[in-house]
Amino acid sequence: MKNRNQVVLAISACLFLIVTVMEWMFPLNVVGAFGFVLPILLVATVRNRPLMVLTLALCVLVTFIGLFQPGKKKDRFTAVVVNRIMVVCVLAGVAYIGVTWEDRKAREEAARAALATQTEHLLRANTQLVEVKDKLARSERLAAVGQLVASVAHEVGTPLHSIAWHVEALAEEPGVTAAMHKRIGIIDEQLNRVVRIIQDLLSSTRQRKPEPTWYPAERLIEPVVALMEPGYHAKGVTLQATVAPALLVWADAEKIHQVLVNLLTNALAATAARGHVTVTVTLRQASPEEMESASCTGRSDLGTVVTMVVGDSGCGMPQEDVDRAFQPFFTTKAIGKGTGLGLFLSREAVSAHGGRLTLQSEVGIGTTVTVVLPGLQADSAAI
Repeated sequence: MKNRNQVVLAISACLFLIVTVMEWMFPLNVVGAFGFVLPILLVATVRNRPLMVLTLALCVLVTFIGLFQPGKKKDRFTAVVVNRIMVVCVLAGVAYIGVTWEDRKAREEAARAALATQTEHLLRANTQLVEVKDKLARSERLAAVGQLVASVAHEVGTPLHSIAWHVEALAEEPGVTAAMHKRIGIIDEQLNRVVRIIQDLLSSTRQRKPEPTWYPAERLIEPVVALMEPGYHAKGVTLQATVAPALLVWADAEKIHQVLVNLLTNALAATAARGHVTVTVTLRQASPEEMESASCTGRSDLGTVVTMVVGDSGCGMPQEDVDRAFQPFFTTKAIGKGTGLGLFLSREAVSAHGGRLTLQSEVGIGTTVTVVLPGLQADSAAI
């Protein structure tokens, strides 16, 4: 705006000088004096009243000053003076109209700016209102259904299904073998897990905070794969795990075990027979956002993270379902097949570790869930 005003004033000054020269050379030609209308109108766009008064005064002065040059005919002097007075009246009227017009434009612009500001504030307030409304609706649903009861039902359901699979497999064995001992060990582990979950949930309305330690990645993945294999085998779905060697994960083994079981259970439900599910665990450099998230673990000095990617070749989900996947009680499963808390609780558990859980899915292609946790090589000196 400042540069624009400077250009306008420069053009006005040039026009003023041109008309002044014409007035000096042809003082009896009243037509040239009307040229002062142009610089007056240009100065009006600057919206500066003192500057307008000064411009008008200079134009009036120049309009009359040429009449006092020596050697002019006296018989026409009176008529020229009258004409010049008319010119001055026109210039004053143009100046008044110009200033009034620009003032009105300035008020309109200020009103539009104020309206735009108020509209922006209203939109922001409306957005906040929608967010508060969503949170209120979510709280009402949590209160109505009872997050505690639903969590107990969800968390107990998965290990009980696992126990059932292993009991069934155990019943098919002709005698007690080493494999039977392994399955019995798994059953015992899951029963203990059920007890711990129930105790955690019934002792508090909040879930137990994670107590992470440096845990070998293969020891985190192998029990989960062994636990889920009977269900995958029964459905005819291939389950394959690839874990990079010598990786340590900053994790509460119980919590992350729970997360991985949830993810593999979802993958199994979404994958048809002869499909495949993969679990890939690798180490990579952490992004600045991931390092900031990991700072809550007290290990913000680490520059690496472990990624656990669970991918399936299942039916996939449309984008609108992906956007709602982490909302509590949202599920694409049939009634009675799921509570809609699996991904919600899983993300909460991963976030409590200073990590991230993300989901990508495409209809007809499959779904990929990525868990990112602080991690490093086992031989690293950063431990």
